[in-house]
Amino acid sequence: MIKKIIKIFFTFFVFCFVSSASFAATEIHDTEIENVLTGLLNPLANAANIPSGRLKIHIIADDDFNAFVRSGEEVYIYTGLLKQIKSAGALQAVIAHELGHSIGGHLVQMADRMDAEMKRAMIVQALGIGLLVAGGDPSMGAGIMVGSGGLMQSGMLSFSRDEERMADDLGVDLMIRAGLNPNGFIDVFSQMQDTNEIAESKINPNNINHPLTAERLKNVKDKISKLDKKYEQNKVENINYELVRAKLIGYIDNFERIKTMYPNSDKSDAAIYARAIANMRGGNLDVAKVGVGTLISRYPNNPYFYELLGDIEYQYGHYYTSASAYEKSISLSNNAPQIQTALALVLTERKNPGDNDKAISLCKAAILLDAQPLPYWILARIYTDGKSDWALAEYYNLMGQKKQTEKYAKKAQSCLPKDSPEYIKSGDLLN
Repeated sequence: MIKKIIKIFFTFFVFCFVSSASFAATEIHDTEIENVLTGLLNPLANAANIPSGRLKIHIIADDDFNAFVRSGEEVYIYTGLLKQIKSAGALQAVIAHELGHSIGGHLVQMADRMDAEMKRAMIVQALGIGLLVAGGDPSMGAGIMVGSGGLMQSGMLSFSRDEERMADDLGVDLMIRAGLNPNGFIDVFSQMQDTNEIAESKINPNNINHPLTAERLKNVKDKISKLDKKYEQNKVENINYELVRAKLIGYIDNFERIKTMYPNSDKSDAAIYARAIANMRGGNLDVAKVGVGTLISRYPNNPYFYELLGDIEYQYGHYYTSASAYEKSISLSNNAPQIQTALALVLTERKNPGDNDKAISLCKAAILLDAQPLPYWILARIYTDGKSDWALAEYYNLMGQKKQTEKYAKKAQSCLPKDSPEYIKSGDLLN
């Protein structure tokens, strides 16, 4: 039974789910997606004078078309946005806009303006201002203004529209400073207009916190038309973005929608990737393996296609070939904590001499790169006595389960030497 549960869980291994207390959201971790998005956004971070390595990308499992920047260096991107945005340049434009809010100091300015509006209208409460300014989704409880007579609501929405126009302008400047193609703004606003044009035609522009898309599109077109230099999108960036978008869709959308978006007649790399993942999810392992084999034959040095092959072989129960595929993937990639964890899990199933020791080393390496619950869960399976209890305490701590964390931390301390690292770490959890 436990093996069946592990395999069901592993089908969605690409998604390491962590609850975010700040936004009551579920965060996705995947080595390929995170590496590609970091590569796309690092030029913007450098242009925005964010210190190297400080930009942190969070992928939120939510179908809303949304992204925002928090504290200047924390970028939150919703899966709904990634699924709908069709080019790397358009995604860069969205994040450039959100960074424009930070550059413009809009959070501080909004707080000052809110105070003034509250005094004018004698309002006692306002909710979710930060996320509103950052382009957040009102359905998350953000951007809701509570006041008397609508005076504050009107004033704040007007102020927000000005901030959105300024963020567009600053975002275009940021793209240019980063050496990126500012036409991404035209792409994303054109796509938004195609989707929203009919609905926006019925909206009073004074009652929403963003300018209408048609206005935003015209503004960026006018600004970009005045530039001397002509820009082109980096083709490799677009190819990589198309692949991670296909991967995301392959894992989280239903099979019928995937077949519509990526029909069998589509022989592109992205389409084959999405279909292979969807077929693996559906248990069509032979079809999935043919697809990933085609991708590997085209790109023998792409680590993530070997990662998918490892996933498929694991579903078959072929632990030797699965482990070999993961080892190949790790050898071709840098900073691959999820793939290291996948290999560790397979080794605990294979149970060759030395496999447990290697799995422990892999889990520890993954934790150093990106501490997530699953490596601790694997360690708890391997370890005996108090170390297993300590690993479970760490696992439950990352899962946000306080009572279970305390339970296992206490159990660990009851049988571990007081000078052992695990005893000390268990104490840290209790404190």
